[in-house]
Amino acid sequence: MNYNMILAVIALVALNAEAYNMVPSARRAFLKTSAATAAAVPLAAAFPLPSLAEVVVPEQITTEFPFPEDWGLTFKYEEDAAKVREHMIIATGLGKGAPKMEAFGKNMKKEMVDFVSYYRRFPAVAGKPSFSTLYTSINVLAGHYTSYGFKYPLPEKRRKRLYQEYAEVEKSLKRNR
Repeated sequence: MNYNMILAVIALVALNAEAYNMVPSARRAFLKTSAATAAAVPLAAAFPLPSLAEVVVPEQITTEFPFPEDWGLTFKYEEDAAKVREHMIIATGLGKGAPKMEAFGKNMKKEMVDFVSYYRRFPAVAGKPSFSTLYTSINVLAGHYTSYGFKYPLPEKRRKRLYQEYAEVEKSLKRNR
């Protein structure tokens, strides 16, 4: 956030604070000067939104891929979150006609449901940014499976958003958050 901008607005309000106690025309003048000042500064500069890191979306996998054998939870949050994230990255990248796509999707959905149902019970874990972002990603992927089944690949826009969330989860996990 731009603190110089905030200080300038506070100074403007402090200098013109007596305008509230004056006649209506003075109040109008104060509002005009405040509006002119506010219009001079773009809203995006005053309140910048956090930008999502630009993530490269890989091509969809339609050939043989490494099918994980380590499904299930170890009941150690950091390990489980990293494993679920890795499996979700593979699931997100599968294209139409990929071998074992349906089996992968069924295993993935079970693992996601197990992960969420176990870890959301613990306030220390449920409050972590990595968990909330991963939870959001899980809802997106599980919703896709529920709506379209396990054989239909994710649309490009949804894939891009999921890859951005996976990057955020990775950053949070590296910081133990």
